[in-house]
Amino acid sequence: MPFFIASVVLQVALVVHVLKTGRNTFWIWILVLMPVAGPIAYLLVEVLPEVMGGRRARRAISSVRKTIDPDRDLRQAHINARLTNSIDAKRKLAEEQLASGQIEDAITSFRAALTGLYEHDPHTMLGLARAQFAADRPAEARQTLDALIASNPQFRSIDGHILYARSLEGEGNLEKAAEEYEALVGYDAGAEARYRQAMLLKQMGETARSYELLRKLVEDAELTSRYARQLQKEWLDLARRELKGE
Repeated sequence: MPFFIASVVLQVALVVHVLKTGRNTFWIWILVLMPVAGPIAYLLVEVLPEVMGGRRARRAISSVRKTIDPDRDLRQAHINARLTNSIDAKRKLAEEQLASGQIEDAITSFRAALTGLYEHDPHTMLGLARAQFAADRPAEARQTLDALIASNPQFRSIDGHILYARSLEGEGNLEKAAEEYEALVGYDAGAEARYRQAMLLKQMGETARSYELLRKLVEDAELTSRYARQLQKEWLDLARRELKGE
């Protein structure tokens, strides 16, 4: 009985906290319908960040928050964009829309951020190209990246270079894409670029060369630290499955 009373008191206190601090009222349903798990989740996601610091703690809390309330960041981005109408707020909204699968909205928001002094902002242009590629419009993505480099010749981005090569590949310009991958792996030892280069070569009929690159990718990874392998896990797993013929 004391535990039941304490549980009810905690639920009521947390519901009051939700209302007083302006949290998402969706939490009220969680707290009422899940008398044990709800308060624990609320304390971890909403209360703990206020009293704890540290990158690892914030990352873990962010992961829990995303699971419970996946649209939280998107809603907040909408609010910030309306309140401030700043370029940073518009770009943040575009990033959240893209992450949420609202691709056409993201394209619109990225374009809205490319105005005035920020008309040729490289990070926003790269975001627009990412959204265009996600919308299955590789030619538009490549054109945006061409414009980015023309306006910002000193800008360098490995992600942008990979996207450029993928856009060329998506357009069917495989020879040019192969050239870009070759240039890319010349300065970036990351697994994604090397994996994508190998798969493009396979698509072009250079199967032996493709498997040679995949084998070297996996072998080189074994010489790196466990942490480095973990960072590249997605691409290393794909390379291993390809070598096994899965």
